[in-house]
Amino acid sequence: MAEQTKLFGMPAEKGRWILVLLGFMINLCLGSVYAYSVFNVPVRNLFNVGAFESGLPFMVFIAFFAGIFPFSGRLLEKIGPRKLGMIGGAIVGLGWILSGILPGMIPSVWTLIITYGVIAGSGVGLSYSGPIQVATRWFPDKKGLAVGLTVAGFGGSPFVSAYVAKSLIDSVQVLNTFLYLGIAFLVLIIVLALPLRFPVAGWKPAGWSPKVGAATTAAADYDSSQMTRTSSFWGLFICFIIGSLAGLMAIGISSPVATGIIKLDAATAATLVGVFAIFNGGGRPLFGWVTDRITPRYAAVISFIIIFLASIGMMFAGPGTSALYIACFACFWLCLGGWLAIAPTSTATFFGIKFNARNYGIMLLAYGIGAILANFISGFANDLFGSYLRAFIPVGALAFAGIFIAFFLLKPPKMTK
Repeated sequence: MAEQTKLFGMPAEKGRWILVLLGFMINLCLGSVYAYSVFNVPVRNLFNVGAFESGLPFMVFIAFFAGIFPFSGRLLEKIGPRKLGMIGGAIVGLGWILSGILPGMIPSVWTLIITYGVIAGSGVGLSYSGPIQVATRWFPDKKGLAVGLTVAGFGGSPFVSAYVAKSLIDSVQVLNTFLYLGIAFLVLIIVLALPLRFPVAGWKPAGWSPKVGAATTAAADYDSSQMTRTSSFWGLFICFIIGSLAGLMAIGISSPVATGIIKLDAATAATLVGVFAIFNGGGRPLFGWVTDRITPRYAAVISFIIIFLASIGMMFAGPGTSALYIACFACFWLCLGGWLAIAPTSTATFFGIKFNARNYGIMLLAYGIGAILANFISGFANDLFGSYLRAFIPVGALAFAGIFIAFFLLKPPKMTK
């Protein structure tokens, strides 16, 4: 076993928690996309477009975030988390900054789709992988918890960014809000990425030894080709799509549902987005811990039961049902956070650490597919039926199916590769 006794001037077993904190803070910046529901109506009014078109920047952002992730996983193996984080941070900042400039010069929602969706989304796809892989490699004994805490910043970001964005939109309008946030993200992500590093090969915490067959240890290392030929991969991939779809749809329409259906004022709706972000952020360490404790299969089943019940609950939503709305949307946000801990933890647990960066890059494509489906379902439900509530019917049906998919397919692959 290779030795690495010091990290940040302290024993590595303690110093590694600083890397989790840095990853959390990077994800606070990256996860500002989850505050997009605060931008949704101002974007719709600015460009005079419908619900589907105003949701496209968010959909494209998530799609490019997920789509570039397989590439970022391979690039991470070559240049390491520090350089990749700095490059990604520069692109994230550039995308947000251009989103504040170019749509004013070329006033079209498609300009915002390119600057915010394509450019900023690609930057997040590059930046996101580093902190996750750093946590995974430094915490072979507590992968679920460490990854969950790291990505909690992504889910919890709107607790801060929704308030900031709403205040800026009210004071300096929506385009300047993109500009100012972009400048802040450019500086913060680059600075925070500077200390990121991997442990030396073979490092493990003092006194800890992996137990073959335990929930935290894969029986073998599968490369991407071997992984995609297993039923375990496809079970996890499909479950990740369903879990992502439900949560991302809720995130994209939280404010419009609050103001248009529950009849809350815009300020209260923005406040609730921040509250929901606590559930999203908290769902990551919670479900990461649950995944470590009771296996990915049962963690997934629990998440789908929650999504199914929340979908049924939204069938009874209407003006004045604020408590029901808050409870259901808190569940959707919680479970999305959960899946962004279940999926990376399960990928490492089922298929090993050696190829985990590229393997999870492929797995995260499910998240992008979920984003595309979420925008289609919610946008067309609102444009065709005049209400977002119809969108929860297919979401509930998919969650119900997900319970059975998880139960029968979400298990470690057989050793034959």
